[in-house]
Amino acid sequence: MWWLVAVARTKQRWLPAVLITLVVAMAVLFGSVQASATVSLPPRTADEILAMIARTEVRALSGTVEQTAELGLPEVPATGAGVAPGSASAMELLTGSHTARVYLDGPFKARLQLLDRLAERDVVVNGGDAWFYNSADNSATHLTAPVPSSAEVPSFAGPRESLPPTPSPDMSARDVPTPEAMASRFLAAIDDTTEVSVGESSSVAGRSAYRVSLHPRSTETLVDSVTIDVDSETGLPLGVEVRAKGQSEPAYSLAFTELHLSTPDAALFEFAPPPGATVMEKALPAKPVPTMPTPEGSPATSQPRPSVTGQGWDSIIALPAGSAPPELTSNPQFAQTMQPVPGGRALTTSLVSVLILDDGRIYAGLVPLERLQSAAAAQ
Repeated sequence: MWWLVAVARTKQRWLPAVLITLVVAMAVLFGSVQASATVSLPPRTADEILAMIARTEVRALSGTVEQTAELGLPEVPATGAGVAPGSASAMELLTGSHTARVYLDGPFKARLQLLDRLAERDVVVNGGDAWFYNSADNSATHLTAPVPSSAEVPSFAGPRESLPPTPSPDMSARDVPTPEAMASRFLAAIDDTTEVSVGESSSVAGRSAYRVSLHPRSTETLVDSVTIDVDSETGLPLGVEVRAKGQSEPAYSLAFTELHLSTPDAALFEFAPPPGATVMEKALPAKPVPTMPTPEGSPATSQPRPSVTGQGWDSIIALPAGSAPPELTSNPQFAQTMQPVPGGRALTTSLVSVLILDDGRIYAGLVPLERLQSAAAAQ
């Protein structure tokens, strides 16, 4: 979901990634900030705390994360008639509270276990392999992608801000939803449209933490504030809380409730489907090499290019006609969250609005729907 905050700073990204983040990453971000009483820590400025985050060297961990989502969306059924396989796993997580276990070991080993009442869903990433398993129907999807060369693998020595974008495979440990991954999307977008302040220190998952808050200076955005709890010892973000304007409770929050900063057992990143499981195999191509923007007058590429209007928190990203992916528009669970509007359909939440027009144009932002409709009418 939080691609929108950083889009003004990274305009090369385009909406398929945006929609994946909205419908999947937003859906599987786990956490609600479980901060206890104020603790005493040496005072630090906002810049000093942000520098701590940039310098964090935590590369391996295991822990429990919890989520609370109060986005104003209707409850989406996980099972039943018309429920597309796999889609419910994403869409139902847009509402309510959920608990997950997360394990990380370097850039290309990760495991996420979503703990349901009567079932368990797992995402396991190990090099060029990724498994998605649902115990409810004993089904698994196995994705394979080219393993990056040693030259492509980012070095994990040195400041975090020096790391290049994640190479193939399509999914890596840094794609797994953690407070650090969520916080990085907001922190990358800090500019003149954001006021940064320091709040009272607290304790998260038994660790003392500094608290830094981002407040949009805009009167147009739906976001009221973003609060990040930062481990006082390692600089690792421990929790993120996002508040929407006019909403008393946090609209979305993500935090560790248990955390161990040690390397998990290597066996956790090995996965074999249980006997009788239905397995779908899928191979992914290597990620395309980033290129410079096409000069004016040059032949158009096959990929739709985004346009961005507005600045900072008011940014609106748009994709041209025909950009809406069929796997999204045909998803019955996603359709349940949409409302008909003139010329198309819209998803509105307390934090994010998405407008999908009948011609396939897509507009999205951390702004009210009316702003998206105005942007669409102007093009």
